[in-house]
Amino acid sequence: MDQTHAKIMIVEDDLVSAEYLKEILKQKGYEIVDIVDTGHEAIQKCKELSPDIVLMDIMLKDNISGSEAALKLHNDHCPAKVIFVTAYAEEEMLDYAVRSKAYGYILKPYREEEIFATIRLALSHDKPDGKREKSSIIPLQNGYTFHLDTQTLYHHEKEVPLAKKKRKLLEILAKNRGHSVSNEQICLHVWGSLQNFSTLRSLVYRIRHEIGDDMITSINGLGYMLN
Repeated sequence: MDQTHAKIMIVEDDLVSAEYLKEILKQKGYEIVDIVDTGHEAIQKCKELSPDIVLMDIMLKDNISGSEAALKLHNDHCPAKVIFVTAYAEEEMLDYAVRSKAYGYILKPYREEEIFATIRLALSHDKPDGKREKSSIIPLQNGYTFHLDTQTLYHHEKEVPLAKKKRKLLEILAKNRGHSVSNEQICLHVWGSLQNFSTLRSLVYRIRHEIGDDMITSINGLGYMLN
């Protein structure tokens, strides 16, 4: 995906917030194909306009929530990646959002760089014809490799035993090696729900203790990157 030509649709019931998002994204070179404020319009316009990214609030103006719209798009095999951008953090709705197969989840108030980083990461995952990476073995620093198929870490060809959450953390970072992965995206991948970021920091601290402090870099409080 040529990110400079990426098309984004904004689904937001607050026009002021929507227009702000539109302006900052246009300054980055993204094309905003539409702004809608209902779940029904989100579903219809996504089919008509074929955006690459849908920035979706959860609470909308009709009886279809953003989570329901995202699930409908997923079930209809819409290729657009849905990123929730919302102030709504009720646990039951968050769980529903996870089940909707959305790409990411950003809580308001957000930072602009958090939006940009999540969009870049989502677009970098685009593969023509749905092809997967040729190799599932990701070379890392200091003689380490991570095998995506088995979620296994090796050091000089010797397996390094890791607990499940540590393996899940390394999996998402290895898939995006060299790119920042947001705190929210990591939490959804590792725990299946949003967590207090101190819980994530604790997990990162423990794995750094096992494989070295220089392997995982913190990116300005936004997320983490595997070097």
